[in-house]
Amino acid sequence: MTSTDSEADDRPSETTPPQADASVVPQRQSAPWPLTGLFLIALIGSLYLAKGFFLPVVLAFLFALVLSPVVRFFSRRGIAEWVTGALLVSSTFIMLVGGSYILSDPIGEWVDRAPSIAREMERKVGYLRGSVEQLQRASKEVDKFTTGKGGPAPGAAQEVVLREPGLLSDVATSTPDILARVLLCLVLLFFLLAYSELFYVKLVRSMPSLSDKKRALRIAHDIERELSRYLFTVTFINTMLGIAIGSGMWVIGMPNPLLWGILATLLNFIPYVGSMMGIGLSAVVGIVTFPTLGEAFYPPLVYLFFTAMEGNFVTPMVVGRRLEMNPVAVFLSIAFWGWLWGFVGMFMAVPLLVAIKIFATNIPSLGAVAEFLSGDPRRSVEEPDEADEASAPSGG
Repeated sequence: MTSTDSEADDRPSETTPPQADASVVPQRQSAPWPLTGLFLIALIGSLYLAKGFFLPVVLAFLFALVLSPVVRFFSRRGIAEWVTGALLVSSTFIMLVGGSYILSDPIGEWVDRAPSIAREMERKVGYLRGSVEQLQRASKEVDKFTTGKGGPAPGAAQEVVLREPGLLSDVATSTPDILARVLLCLVLLFFLLAYSELFYVKLVRSMPSLSDKKRALRIAHDIERELSRYLFTVTFINTMLGIAIGSGMWVIGMPNPLLWGILATLLNFIPYVGSMMGIGLSAVVGIVTFPTLGEAFYPPLVYLFFTAMEGNFVTPMVVGRRLEMNPVAVFLSIAFWGWLWGFVGMFMAVPLLVAIKIFATNIPSLGAVAEFLSGDPRRSVEEPDEADEASAPSGG
């Protein structure tokens, strides 16, 4: 056998292994998806069951991302980070205590008036009572038919009604738990602000390669910068909205206009749902407060007017389109975090969604997630084209 034949015999053995390896690749790529699903299920279950711990922790991290630029600003001017952090945390605590004290009297007044408000609502919407009374009469006729008399049947078991605890007892029972969560959030916030630079140092050192270190630092700075800018801007807009709504309620003669202003400021942190809740509450109080149904429409109309102006003109103009979000994703996020962590989760839904969007934007493999969370893509496509046409030379 010649050397040429031996080389020809060796060639098939060299081409066979790549063909066998190619069939194994798809199985390795599809394996992580079940593990990812199980991880998400376990994560959601842990967040739900241990919400007493995770809720103040996540809230402290969000506040730390917002306030870290302030700490860094004073740190460059010679003020220690722990001093700025202590001042910010103590200011937050004073604002919480002062706000609770200011709102305690009007909220307590409305809680005391809750039974009378229910009776007044029933009296003023009495045109709906006819259908309700018909249902009640039909129910009584069914009871008479089953028992044979108007009263209970002989030997029938007596119905025992247990009264559930009222709102005040629920508040009194949950107050220690709420105070413990607030204390945990504030203490953790102080440590995050006082050692903010240490967090970035540990983040960089934990990354294996130089490119991963740069990417992690860029993601952390982008989330911190964009989230703080977004929340500071939205807080300013919501404060102005609360002042406008409180002034409008004072003009039309609504009771406790200060409470309405603060309520509108807080509810507007929840897109879509917050404005609907505010309009509904103002309608209920308007029906109870004003003598006629025509005048009762003034409060919800005032609330609707200012929230519509803010949502359609002020926020898009001030916040800009860079942080526009998909409305479907925003609504689903509010529903999910509201189910998971209640009313506080609804406040945190949009900031968490903004952080997830910024994180996904910097990771190429999560480009589909970033695209889904973004706003209308037609705006971002059409505007650069118009700018390019305006800057393009007219000559050939």
